[in-house]
Amino acid sequence: MSAEGSDNARMKVLVKEKIGDSGVALLQSHFDVDLGIDWEDGELEQRIGGYEGILIRSATKLTADLIDRADRLRVIGRAGVGVDNVDVEAATRRGIVVANAPESNVVTAAEHTMALLLALARNVPQAYASLTAGKWERSKFSGVELYEKTLGIIGFGRIGQLVAQRARGFGMRVLAFDPYVSAERYRELGVETAADPQEIYANADFITIHLPKTPETQGFLGTEQFAAMRDGVRILNVARGGLIDEEALQAALDAGKVGGAAIDVFTSEPMTEHPLFSYPNVIVTPHLGASTAEATDRAGYQSAEQVVAALEGGVVSTAVNIPAIAAEDMEMLGPFLPLATQLGRLAMGLAEGSSVERIEAAFLGRIADYDTRLLGLAVIVGALGGRTEEDVNLVNAPTMAQQRGIVFEEKVVSEAEDFNELIRVTVIAGGTRKGTSERVAVAGTGIGPSRLPHLVEVQGRRLTIELEPYVTVFRYEDLPGMIGRVGTLFGAHGVNIASAAVGHAPDGSERGEGAQRLAAMVVTTDAPVPRDVLEEIVASEGFVGGWSVDLS
Repeated sequence: MSAEGSDNARMKVLVKEKIGDSGVALLQSHFDVDLGIDWEDGELEQRIGGYEGILIRSATKLTADLIDRADRLRVIGRAGVGVDNVDVEAATRRGIVVANAPESNVVTAAEHTMALLLALARNVPQAYASLTAGKWERSKFSGVELYEKTLGIIGFGRIGQLVAQRARGFGMRVLAFDPYVSAERYRELGVETAADPQEIYANADFITIHLPKTPETQGFLGTEQFAAMRDGVRILNVARGGLIDEEALQAALDAGKVGGAAIDVFTSEPMTEHPLFSYPNVIVTPHLGASTAEATDRAGYQSAEQVVAALEGGVVSTAVNIPAIAAEDMEMLGPFLPLATQLGRLAMGLAEGSSVERIEAAFLGRIADYDTRLLGLAVIVGALGGRTEEDVNLVNAPTMAQQRGIVFEEKVVSEAEDFNELIRVTVIAGGTRKGTSERVAVAGTGIGPSRLPHLVEVQGRRLTIELEPYVTVFRYEDLPGMIGRVGTLFGAHGVNIASAAVGHAPDGSERGEGAQRLAAMVVTTDAPVPRDVLEEIVASEGFVGGWSVDLS
């Protein structure tokens, strides 16, 4: 242990915002701690250079300028989930660990979901308001039991799973959809797997949504989805504002299609006036999903633990920036990090099953001589990024996969046929339409002095194309004129093609009786391909499947 590490009294930590007493006490048992809760404006700028660690919540903005003034700073602890108020890139350049507390509010969010579920079923807020207004209206507020009702959960990450466990305790049938959770995890929790959201819409009495907020999930529950649901369904959102189209929800409530709703989050916050507030069958709370004394205390304590670990040489399990790697390894592997991330995202985007069981990453050629664990983490980040409630990063990626029952396997091979370096990513998904497991494999390499990411293999078909932000893959009968048909339809819909490549089936493959000889076409475009355009092409003669994946 270094002299600095052996004398913790010389280390100073600043707690800039109020956290639970337990977190402060933990820090005080290891370091000299200053509480800067009541500092004047500008004081942090003057004094930040005197600390090895700082612990903040959401109000303190650690800009690049502030971080550059922090000559001794080694760790930033964020008592909460988001790190938008920290310039993570600037901290990473300075070698400063940034750690958050992503698990601090999962129990609280799940319990608030259950609180709203019960209140929605039994009309608790409405009955309270009626009684305190001097009315006795027992028959008006008769509710429904949760027992033997079906709860549909859209998004089956950590919070969704905790909700399922609690709902099962009430004797509910739980049906969940999340293609990025293994079938084994569903079985462990006694939860039924929905092949798609439509299965939930057709069967659920209550639907709760626990998805991350992304462009793809914006307005996830809208007019079309409400129309597909059972009459009288009750809807809950304790996840993110904007996941539900609020105008579409109003229309569904007006039509009687939706029997009630419980909303904790809104598209714009704070929200004090909203048309939904006037509905007698709507329950609203002011974003209380993470608001308990225990969650606040837990966030502070967990962040304090990470600060202690960072300053005393322990494992910082919730770091959100890149973990340390030997300089010589980083020089070789650094250019391949974007490729590994993109291949993970592409392979997951091509997988069609309702549950992902396994992710395999193979590193071949010269990169096999280096510590490839960072590349393996990048593959998981690509595969799960944007598909979970919490942000996935290079440190928490294994935990995120494990929580979802997804097995990750990494292997290295010193030789790579036809390439100096090659990364191959395989995703195994269950719950396919054919009732069997599906293997999706893609491979890529870096080309040129800058090692620009190129895709060189899709499902055993060899091709070469530079990976761009928007990639579309088609499988089709190996016949002349197919690429021209795609170009014509894209042009008709105003989709500009940046590049295209075709890979044919290897000789001797798919030769069985009645087998189709299938080729693969990869097209990159300047903008995302609209779903209806993709569906129009796939519906035409000779095409077997089509997938559009955003790699940005």
